[in-house]
Order: sequence, then C-alpha cells, then structure tokens
Amino acid sequence: MYSGAAAAGSPRRDFISVTLGPEEAAGVGGYNNSKAWRRRSCWRKWKQLSRLQRSVILFLFAFLAVCGVISYTSMGETWKSITNKSLDDQRTEQEIPRLKLANPAVLPAPQKADANHGDYPELSLQKPPKPPHVRRGPSNLQIKAPWRDTRLKTRHDTMRAVEELVEADKVEKTEKSIISWRGAVIEPDQSTEPPSSKITELEKPSPVEAEDQKEPVPINERQLAVIEAFRHAWKGYKDFAWGHDELKPLSKSYSEWFGLGLTLIDALDTMWILGLKEEFEEARKWVANDLVFDKNVDVNLFESTIRILGGLLSTYHLSGDSLFLEKAKDIGNRLMPAFKTPSKIPYSDVNIGRGTAHPPRWTSDSTVAEVTSIQLEFRELSRLTGDEKFRKAVDEVMKHVHILSGKNDGLVPMFINTNSGQFTHLGVYTLGARADSYYEYLLKQWIQGGKKENELLEDYMRAIEGVKKHLLQRSEPKKLTFVGELAHGHFSAKMDHLVCFLPGTLALGAHNGLAADHMKLAETLIETCYQMYAQVETGLSPEIVHFNLHAQKGHKDVEIKPADRHNLLRPETVESLFYMYRFTGDKKYQDWGWEILQNFNRYTRVPTGGYTSINNVQNPSNPEPRDKMESFFLGETLKYMFLLFSDDIDLINLDKYVFNTEAHPLPIWVPA
Repeated sequence: MYSGAAAAGSPRRDFISVTLGPEEAAGVGGYNNSKAWRRRSCWRKWKQLSRLQRSVILFLFAFLAVCGVISYTSMGETWKSITNKSLDDQRTEQEIPRLKLANPAVLPAPQKADANHGDYPELSLQKPPKPPHVRRGPSNLQIKAPWRDTRLKTRHDTMRAVEELVEADKVEKTEKSIISWRGAVIEPDQSTEPPSSKITELEKPSPVEAEDQKEPVPINERQLAVIEAFRHAWKGYKDFAWGHDELKPLSKSYSEWFGLGLTLIDALDTMWILGLKEEFEEARKWVANDLVFDKNVDVNLFESTIRILGGLLSTYHLSGDSLFLEKAKDIGNRLMPAFKTPSKIPYSDVNIGRGTAHPPRWTSDSTVAEVTSIQLEFRELSRLTGDEKFRKAVDEVMKHVHILSGKNDGLVPMFINTNSGQFTHLGVYTLGARADSYYEYLLKQWIQGGKKENELLEDYMRAIEGVKKHLLQRSEPKKLTFVGELAHGHFSAKMDHLVCFLPGTLALGAHNGLAADHMKLAETLIETCYQMYAQVETGLSPEIVHFNLHAQKGHKDVEIKPADRHNLLRPETVESLFYMYRFTGDKKYQDWGWEILQNFNRYTRVPTGGYTSINNVQNPSNPEPRDKMESFFLGETLKYMFLLFSDDIDLINLDKYVFNTEAHPLPIWVPA
C-alpha cells in the first residue's frame, strides 16, 4: 500500500491506492490470520506497552512459573504418599515395602482354650488357595557376593504388619490381611582365601537397584499360622522364662542348662525371618545388656556351638548388626580350650568362665557327631574375624577322622576317644543319635567352602553308599524304605526320628550336582518319615520307631515301644519337607507339614503360652505333657515350617546359604 500526489501544477487531490493480490482480487480471504501476522501483531501490542507494564507482566509470569514448579514437586510427593498409603491399606507389610499383595491371606483367630482335646486348642484345618506352582529344577549354583539380595533389606518399615497383627491379637480381632516380610537376608563379601588378620568391618546393605527387584511372593495363610504359633510360644517364654534357657509352660517357670538364654538366642534369626520386629528388638536388648559369658559354668561344646555361636553368626549375617558378631567372637574364644587334648579331638564340656575343659565324668570319650558338627560355625568365625585358630582346630578334627580306621564302608562308630583319637565301641553303626550330623556336615562343609574340599565329598559319598549297603530295608505292609542300625553284624529295624534329617540332606546334595539316585532315595525316605506321623494316633511321631519286616495281620509298618513314645517337638521331618518342597515344588510336602503343625497345636499347645513336649503320642485324650519347650522348637521347627509354606525360593536362598544343624543359615563362601 502506498500514497502519492498529482504532478505539480495540477489541482491537489489526495488518493489512496490499494493493490490486491490474486486471491483478494478474486474475493477470496481478505483477513490474514497467519501465525507470522499474529506474531507481528502481538509484538506490536507488546511494544505499545509502557516499560512499567512490561516489567509487571514479566514478574507475574516468573512468579507463576516458580509457584508451578513448587506445586508440582509438592503434589508429586503427596500423590506418591497417597499411593503408598493406599497400597499399605490393602496389605500389611511384612515384606519389603515394594511388595504387592495379589491375594491377601487372612489368619483365622486362634481358638480359645476350651477347644477340642481339652487344653490343647486346634487350629482349623483349612487349606488356603494354592499359589501358582513355582518351577524349581536344579539350578546353577550362584556363588557370588549376595549383599545385593534386595528382597531382604529395610527392616523397620517392613515390620509394621507384624506389629499390627500383635495389636489384633490383643483385642481379639478375627481377621487381618498381611504380607510376608522376606527375611531381610544380608550377606557380606566372601572369599575362600585366608581372611585378613583383622576383623572385617561390617558392610552395609547396598541401595536397592531397579534391575534387582523381582515380583514378590505374597505370604499365605499357613505362614500366618506359623507366625501365630511362634507368638504364642514366645509369649510363654517372655512371661515365665525370660532370659533363661527353656520354658516350662505348664508350671509357668523355667529350666536352666547353661544359664545363657538358649531359647532366646536360638530364636533370634527365626524372629528376623518371620518379620517380628518388636520381639527381635527386645531380644536384642537382652543380648546387649544381659548376655554375659564370663561365668563359672560348664557348657557342652556341641550344643553351645550350634545353638549359641551358630545363632549369633546367623543373626549377624541377617541383620548386619555387629553386636552379634562381637558376642560370637566372645563365646568362640571361650570354647577353644575344648581342643586342648592329646589327640586334638575336643572334650565335650568347657567351663567358659575358667577356661578349662574336660570329658564327661563317666568316660573320656566324645561322641562322633558332636566333634564333627561344629565345623560350619568355627570356620565361619575364622572367615569373619581373620583369626585362623578357629578353623584350624575344627579342620584338624575332620582330617583326623578322614584317615581313621574303624569305618564300615564310610559309616562311622558313635564314639571317639579324646586321648587316643581312636574310635571306640566299634561295630555299632547308626544315622541316629551320636552319629547323625557327622554325615550332614560332610556335605554342608563341602558346600560352604565352594565345593573345593574333595576329602569331605569323598567321605560323604562313601557314607551314603554304606547306608544303602548296610542300613536300608523295607517294611511291611506298605513297603516303606527306612534306615535301620547295624550292631556287630546284626541289623535292627530301629529308626530314630533324628534320622529324618537324611531326606533333606540327600536332596541338598542332588541339588548341588550329586547323583540323581540320591533324590530318588530322598523321596522314598521322606514318605517313611511322614508315615511315622500319619500312622500314630495323635499324628505326631515318637522319638524312636521300630518297623515291621514281616507282614502281620492287624499290624502297621510302625511299632512303638513304651519307652520311645515321647515327642520333643523335633524339627527333622519338617526340615526335610522344606528341602523337598524347595527342590521339587510338590505341594504334598506342604500339606504334610500343615498336618504336623495342626497336630502340634492340638496336643502340645498350652493355653497360657508356649508348647510342651509330650510323653505319649499314642493317647490323644491324654498325651501326658512333659512341661518343657525345647529351644529348638523356636529355633528350628517353626522356622522350617515357615520356610516350607513359602513359595519364595529367595527366602534364604539355598544357593547362597547353608543351614547348620540347628537351622541357623550361614553364607556359602564366594571364590576369590
């Protein structure tokens, strides 16, 4: 557009000339709404504003931007909290906070004391919905630093579920949803190389890494029943035996063996695995303030090692709390005088205050099981402290037994002399009392050390072949395969309940690459151990059974003598059921364990707190309670029950941990 004037001298006329483009000339459009035109228009208006007006507008925009950023951050945190709270309301966290509960399980309210069977209330036998089957073939052994097992961390937040369940018990609420707390397994860096001469500084759990997170496995009703049973047992111990060795639940008192709080120490890692924060913390305070080993008392080397030393080491690994390692070092040093013998075969008893040791008053012998079932614990203590004296002492014992004469195709006698270092009472071979855990620790030491110590494996394999050759028989009428005893060439159809550790040990060996027929034998033997319960009137196994070798009308496979019909709340069958389910995924093993738990509740539960061993498993109307709760009921039996009912193979992963003979998990060493 432009304007102009006529030539000079012409009359003055103003005019405007407008040039139309093709579209405008054709009458199309007329108003240009292009982005470029709008930008020029806005810019023109902006320039028309005064400097003050522009400054005010810019300030307002900057202020709104800052407020927006702050609001976004605040709302993000609020929304995250609301989301987390919503998830928390749908589940009670007994596992790591990141777990998601798919199908909340509800724990039935415990029955009152006037339930069936007199004073022994019965938990309702109700099968929970079966979770999807978890495939469990033999997996490759993962020997690596297991500190980053993320599903086993962050203690305090994840224990809220258990606290809420405790409150629910107090007000007698009927049902509550809860999700499993996954044991918080924390493992240190490991090495098969000789440790340093200094105590290794406790490593802390590393932050949860996104790639390590896995889909959680929710807790189920049966695990909740185990938690309830543990709380009931713990209530009795806390009320009537706090700080003492064992509870006497009927008389509401206690018994002392060593005066070292055996039940409390034995139960520490069980509480950790079950997620019982409140109980664990009060027990820890007792350990910190009241557990003193400087006292004039004789203790049994074997029992103190597997229960106290093993329990402290395990709890140290699970919790990462150096208090337990310091206590383990203390008791470990105080047990060392037991090895000061002419043969280096340790004495059975040690005075931990005076620093002296001696054999039992009636003999100079030690039992083979006791001197060869302390190695896992002392070896681990050396690895943690850097002091090789612990490992050297117990390794000397194994090397000595390895070359010792008097074995029968790998089977060992029950006694060994501390002076001569020779087997005594030759000719008697059993996998029961006084010999059982020798065979167990051959395999487990081999696994603990990274499968490098071939002498241990050779002795184990030879012993299993000896069992097959000399001790296996089949009963009538069900043709159950059982492990008997051999005495001077004569076979006895006697089998201790203690022998029921063997199916689990065989399965563990097969899982670690040993002969496949070991698993087949494990499957037949665990059936026998289950029948030791199923064929008895109370559904609880006696301490010892005798099997019928010949069919007799009206007779079962299992015969029980009056002196053998007591039940001590032992763990061995449940232990093997755990291994069998973990390696096969067969639900029948969980079902068998559930039956056993129900029968413990029917016939051994004391209404005021605790469980009691019984004298007569054949009399359901009067099982004759013995008024004693062994420490291993909390340390082993209920722990294995909880693990058996879990479908989480990483809840104490058996490629990372090996259990001592008191069910305390210790880490498998990592190759350098």
